[in-house]
Amino acid sequence: MHEDTIAAISTPLGEGGIGIIRVSGPEALKITSKIFKARRGDQCGFESHRMVYGHILDREGQVVDEVLYCYMKAPNTYTREDVVEINCHGGIMPLRRVLELVLEGGARLADPGEFSKRAFLNGRLDLAQAESVIDVIRSKTDTGLRLAISQLRGNLSQRVNYLQDRLLGILAGVEASIDFPDEDVEDVTGTGIISSCEELLEELNKLIEGAETGIIYREGIRATITGKPNVGKSSLLNALLKVNRAIVTSIPGTTRDVIEEVVNIKGIPLRIIDTAGLRKTEDLVEKIGIERSLGAIDQADLILFVLDDTIGLTNEDIEIVDLIKNKKTLFIVNKIDVGKNLISKEEISNLSVNVPVLWISAKKGTGLAELEEAIVNMVIGGKVARQDALLITNIRHKRALEKAVFHLKEAITGVKSMVPLDIVAIDIRAAWENLGEITGLAVNEELINRIFSEFCIGK
Repeated sequence: MHEDTIAAISTPLGEGGIGIIRVSGPEALKITSKIFKARRGDQCGFESHRMVYGHILDREGQVVDEVLYCYMKAPNTYTREDVVEINCHGGIMPLRRVLELVLEGGARLADPGEFSKRAFLNGRLDLAQAESVIDVIRSKTDTGLRLAISQLRGNLSQRVNYLQDRLLGILAGVEASIDFPDEDVEDVTGTGIISSCEELLEELNKLIEGAETGIIYREGIRATITGKPNVGKSSLLNALLKVNRAIVTSIPGTTRDVIEEVVNIKGIPLRIIDTAGLRKTEDLVEKIGIERSLGAIDQADLILFVLDDTIGLTNEDIEIVDLIKNKKTLFIVNKIDVGKNLISKEEISNLSVNVPVLWISAKKGTGLAELEEAIVNMVIGGKVARQDALLITNIRHKRALEKAVFHLKEAITGVKSMVPLDIVAIDIRAAWENLGEITGLAVNEELINRIFSEFCIGK
């Protein structure tokens, strides 16, 4: 438990119905009770986990704001410390004034993520659960939220703890065999160690295989719409967003800057970027837009290359194909509602072999469902997350699993090579520690500080 008391605004700054000041630490009640006056004239005994209506007063006794005051006694709180939450009106000035009074009373302004850090250090959450808090806040789709909530509830931690227990069982047997070489220790043979490690390797590899999909659901991907001018790139963006975000005209070069939005494609946050049409131009502003478009293409995880079915393939299209040849690309033939059918799959195959091709009308919405399905197949091989799926969504967790796999493979190699068991035990223990990095059983202070520094102040 910490000796100091921290405070922060826990809701976004700006106008809103409610804004919350959160205070945590041994002096939370003492500090805040000096500035709060209950409406009935008493403090209602400050019963734990009960809302009390009243006012915040400054040093001169002037009312700062009308509030709801809630005292929560340790350890039944988010941080397992005494916590007070003051529900103010949601405006910058009342929140700032109330926070100033709390800080003047002896609290310290919380560091980013310090409330969650205290929850971790006080045993309220393990590290994987604490990291999931920020995932819940930042989730962009229902699937991303569901995966974050699953981790917050401890599903990943339970699996990691189970795997660590099995590693400890192997390690205990190996160390017993080292300490008592003349005794027949059950199941501690070269074959037994290899078999147990291989079973664990299979489970760890399954988690790692799902990590690529899980990370995409958490972080999303960058998809850049590209093509020559006036092929319907902005119309496609509007169709996917289901709102008129980009200006659409029949004049080539209308889009002169990069437009970026997030769209939910079957649970995947797709950061979709509409770019200026790629062509040779003397227009200075359009040139700048094209340069930005080239940068967006370079950074993209997926290219949506739009072609105009009313014109057919042109030299400009061929030049763009050469530009995106090393990128994961979907070829999209647009304007099929006009009905000219000037582009065939054979022509596109001559440009790029085995590339997915879709025929759509962004204006009419034809083929958009198939396009979304194709995007999912391109991004995650069509493996949509099941309701009960346990997916790794954090790169740090994936790396910890990969390190554990490395050490288990080293242990297996060591047994097969007849190295001393004490050397094998080192690798097994290292694998156990790697898994402990996920839940926080084996992490250093620097890593903890770095993780929580990414949180917002007030969480």
